[in-house]
Amino acid sequence: MTQEAGFTDEQKQYLEGFVAAIVAKRGGGSPMDSAIDGRTAQIGATSPSPAPGAEPVAIHIEAQDRVLRAGGTLAPEELAKREKHPFDTWDDMAANALSGSFPKGLDVFRHKYHGLFYVAPNQNAFMLRLRLPGGIVTSRQAVGIADIAERFGGGNIDVTTRANLQIREIGAEHPIDVLTALQELGLSSRGSGADNIRNLTGSPIAGIDPRELVDTRPLTRALYHYILNHREMYGLPRKFNISFDGGGQIGTVEDTADIGFSAVRVGPGKAVPEGIYFRMLLGGLTGHGSFAADTGVLLAPDEVVAAAAAVVRVFIEHGDRTDRMRARLKYLIERWGLAETVTEAARHLPFPWRYAPPEICEPRAPVDRSAHIGVHPQAQPGLSYIGLLAPAARLSAAQLRGLAAISEFYGSGTLRLTVWQNLIVSDIPASEIPDAVAAIEALGLATTASAIRAGLIACTGNSGCKYALADTKRHSMALAEYLDSRIALDQPINIHLTGCPNSCAQHYVGDIGLIATRVDAGGDDEVEGYHVLVGGGSGAEMSFAREIYQSVAADDLPRRIEAMLRGFLGARHDGESFNAFASRHDVDELTALFAARELVEA
Repeated sequence: MTQEAGFTDEQKQYLEGFVAAIVAKRGGGSPMDSAIDGRTAQIGATSPSPAPGAEPVAIHIEAQDRVLRAGGTLAPEELAKREKHPFDTWDDMAANALSGSFPKGLDVFRHKYHGLFYVAPNQNAFMLRLRLPGGIVTSRQAVGIADIAERFGGGNIDVTTRANLQIREIGAEHPIDVLTALQELGLSSRGSGADNIRNLTGSPIAGIDPRELVDTRPLTRALYHYILNHREMYGLPRKFNISFDGGGQIGTVEDTADIGFSAVRVGPGKAVPEGIYFRMLLGGLTGHGSFAADTGVLLAPDEVVAAAAAVVRVFIEHGDRTDRMRARLKYLIERWGLAETVTEAARHLPFPWRYAPPEICEPRAPVDRSAHIGVHPQAQPGLSYIGLLAPAARLSAAQLRGLAAISEFYGSGTLRLTVWQNLIVSDIPASEIPDAVAAIEALGLATTASAIRAGLIACTGNSGCKYALADTKRHSMALAEYLDSRIALDQPINIHLTGCPNSCAQHYVGDIGLIATRVDAGGDDEVEGYHVLVGGGSGAEMSFAREIYQSVAADDLPRRIEAMLRGFLGARHDGESFNAFASRHDVDELTALFAARELVEA
């Protein structure tokens, strides 16, 4: 083609019609809609950048130098970043792969920048964590991920609590194979581990939710591309979570993130113009006893990327680089106060903050705690989505390929992940629902679930994580099988099993939270077990779970949880949730109530 002036009018009309036909066929549900209409580029256009000519990592070096000038000692990970930037280790990784060698020392940390986790001694292998903005993946990408898992890994894919995917059992010779194959799919794992911004979570049914206030897909994609293309967004003092809630049926627990953006509606006659905004929440870290606090800032949707980048820059400049346990935004806010933190972030903004009290915003519609499982109507007439559950949040490569084919044949070729460790196939015509459900269930996946299974969350556990003290996935399945055979609940309940204090499964916000421990079994023997907590929740049920039992052996756990649930059913008020029930009793009262039920059952 020799024409240099661009497309002819005839070609433009043809392409516009072709794209419109694709969008119409897919019911507006394609994850690429935001790219097609140009909103992604527009949203990121006002984000701040370093001064022209500035070295992107200079902000990090200056922060480290500030610590040294003050007489502080940098953490070993900071020294590792200072000695050699982890993104400059490609040749080293290639050499290791050629010799079949795993990384040693601080190179293990550097590999995490590429999304590669060396998980010895639990597995002498790598785990790869992806980056899927908003938890959305196309059918073509899903097939490619399945191929990577089968060719270079153990053939399984895990769904995580950040609406993400992980591939395990990757051999020492395959890191470069995996990374290049991933990039050729249009995907990235860059910065998915270590001291970086983790996977961006957004409303899992964004753009198809009949109750949402705003479609969060353009926002997660815009921030994702901003991070990928700004090297200074890597190498933070510690990991960082950002979450977007669009105000719809499925929540994103944004109040547990370092930055949470929560969609709100402002009606007429208020101090700010009528419309849809985001309230900015900062400092969530539930494993350390903190929910994100409302900053008083109200943002238009096209301002949130700039706001996130500004807050991250403050954390880069002033976060703790000497103590890894305190190197989170929560502790910077504790040191400075929320107001000063927000004021400091304003230095990095191209616009002033818009302050407004929460009272001018309409209350958020209730979250539907069962909307992530089963068949539900979409905003698009005649279309529905199907939420499905994989056992222990793990898929085989064949199952993921099967879901990709189902999403392509019956829907728009879109798979969505949720923070509840399950998947959603969207944009399915009503007439195709029975066949789609049958096809999903033929893969060994469930489209219905009990109140217990639908809210059961478990981290990787000691089958694949060196920090975990128990096999959380195995115990979660045993717990579900036992409880489902003995008790029926008429409303959802969340049971979260986490293997260590890092709390990847967020045990502090579960109705029942379980954190792994070692339990004395007599003599020198120990068995796997859990401390048991009750009454956690987020959003409208925001509360931290309180410890009620210590050191319950894993084999005794199902009977103990059964007694708790029977005690709840026997003593709750009409229609009362477990969270509300636990909140109106202190721990001593709950212990006595549950013990009485345990005696009855015995």
